Amino acid sequence: MWFGGFKRADTKSEYDQRLLDLINRLKEEWDHAAQTQNAVADSDIEMAQETALAKQKFFFIYKEARLRHIKNDHIQASVISYDHDDFQ
Repeated sequence: MWFGGFKRADTKSEYDQRLLDLINRLKEEWDHAAQTQNAVADSDIEMAQETALAKQKFFFIYKEARLRHIKNDHIQASVISYDHDDFQ
């Protein structure tokens, strides 16, 4: 039973790391979508929707990480916009 505690801790840390990796990937996707939308002179509603969807995905997973008290060393706090309506 004593060894089982280590396995549980390892599993939690493994999934926490997966969640952090997902956060980083979603942030990159959001940044890419926003940069693409800004770079295109005639961006359409579809581009705006893709950017908004990428943002929503990021904040959904970011909120989950905050609930689990996971810290990420890769994304600076200044990158996160706290004016997001659904964030809090």
